[in-house]
Amino acid sequence: MSVNPDLELSQFDYELPPELIAQTPAAERSGSRLLHLDRLSALHDRQFIELPALLRAGDLLVFNDTRVIKARLAGRKESGGRVEVLVERIVSARAALAHVRASKSPRPDTRLILADGAVHATVTGREGELFALEFNDDVLTLLAQHGSTPLPPYITHAADQEDDARYQTVYAREPGAVAAPTAGLHFDDAMLATLAAQGVESAFVTLHVGAGTFQPVRVERLSEHVMHAERFHVQPDTLEQIRRTRERGGRVIAVGTTSVRALESAAASLRDAAAGTHVEGDTRLFITPGYRFELVDALITNFHLPQSTLLMLVSALAGMEPIRRAYAHAVQSRYRFFSYGDAMFIESPNHS
Repeated sequence: MSVNPDLELSQFDYELPPELIAQTPAAERSGSRLLHLDRLSALHDRQFIELPALLRAGDLLVFNDTRVIKARLAGRKESGGRVEVLVERIVSARAALAHVRASKSPRPDTRLILADGAVHATVTGREGELFALEFNDDVLTLLAQHGSTPLPPYITHAADQEDDARYQTVYAREPGAVAAPTAGLHFDDAMLATLAAQGVESAFVTLHVGAGTFQPVRVERLSEHVMHAERFHVQPDTLEQIRRTRERGGRVIAVGTTSVRALESAAASLRDAAAGTHVEGDTRLFITPGYRFELVDALITNFHLPQSTLLMLVSALAGMEPIRRAYAHAVQSRYRFFSYGDAMFIESPNHS
């Protein structure tokens, strides 16, 4: 679907006092606030612990089960200059694509000495802004032993043990993300058990969130924006659960914008679910106002950066004016923003 040529970046801006950017998580996972934007575009101030009261038996929550890897490594070039590596995608046991920060871009065959010499990597080429690296051992093993959790750029402290635990959902199982699917950070085991007991079903997709999620949109006309690619996978049993949910009149509720992107990217394959197909690949789906959602009826999400593609996505689901009003209310009411911040429950005005 093409982007409306009249949409401009400046339409998705808002003023955010820096002190509202959450630097640490709430004391308890489910202890955040929840701003409810209902299908009539009315706003309700709630607590996240009240979420079960907003859902009903027969609804389906779709979670992204990606697991954040300790993707950040610091070190130096063999020639001496300092470098920082952020692994973006693992492409084989010992190879990865990564962002490399250095005073001068490393050329092919440059050797990087990382983690005080415990990790060695050789630059083998480039793919756009990413560097192809060959490591001295299994990449996932090296990162688990020597890497650090890649916190977002707006979080000012270095990752510590609390971040290792809290910047990860309780249901994470498929390693590969370099940013958390943050809407899921609000769910703890007790909340999941409560929802299951009242007949709310759960399903999973996998979308490995890339660092591109934090990259600014650099064009004013959104039709000129090139969306970053992220790897996703939707199993046939998830597609079957969606089909059954629709048949019984339940709602498909995505937990996070990454679940939305995975589901909508797989939408064309829903009709093939009975054949046991699964859907996987890279998605560059760019969801902006005017997009017609095929699978998603509602969304649980955090608050997003000004002028971000994620703010455009939620504006597509709820409408631009209701989202502007919701964000202005959230700022005025001192909600906490971004990855460690508070949540929203957004019901599409197109679904009863």
